[in-house]
Amino acid sequence: MPRYEYRCRSCGDTFEVNRPMAQSSDPANCPAGHEDTVKLLSAVAVGDTKSTPAPGGGNQGGGGGCCGGGCCG
Repeated sequence: MPRYEYRCRSCGDTFEVNRPMAQSSDPANCPAGHEDTVKLLSAVAVGDTKSTPAPGGGNQGGGGGCCGGGCCG
């Protein structure tokens, strides 16, 4: 189930709520009971975030344009 992050405008507390995607836009009360909250935008990382060069460098046949394909002369 997705987790959504909210911030309370009354007390400044940040909290998370687990709920189905169909309810993602529903209002959420903060743990202190305040109703004036705003849903925060969350960044999601997908896949490998590291950039590693190909072993041996040069043209490995994988494309990459002029700078990665070894066609600069």
